Amino acid sequence: MSGPVAAAKAAWGADMPEWVLRLAESCEASSQSKVAGQLGYTPGVVSQVVRNCYAGAIENVRQRVEGCLMGATLDCPALGNLPLHQCASWRAKSRKFSGANHERVMMFRACNRCPNNAKETGK
Repeated sequence: MSGPVAAAKAAWGADMPEWVLRLAESCEASSQSKVAGQLGYTPGVVSQVVRNCYAGAIENVRQRVEGCLMGATLDCPALGNLPLHQCASWRAKSRKFSGANHERVMMFRACNRCPNNAKETGK
């Protein structure tokens, strides 16, 4: 048996997180390229995550998979119920102020005060 699910099981073993299994299953059901496009990553990133050799910020990938493929949401103080990957996108945008439109200004302020936006410490 070969394919993304088998590769993930071989690479991650018994400690494979549920979101990695869902990622591999999605790749098997359609294609790695389509899933990567849906997540906003390259097929190479998806392949590396499935094979447990991704050197980037795996937490960011987890949030996108859980938001896009698993329907995970959180309660955004500014926007209400929000898919996890959209929250991550707003947090990334809030690192730098932009007055491009009212929504960006509002989310800059909201994200920088939000308890969901854990700031890195000691770095």
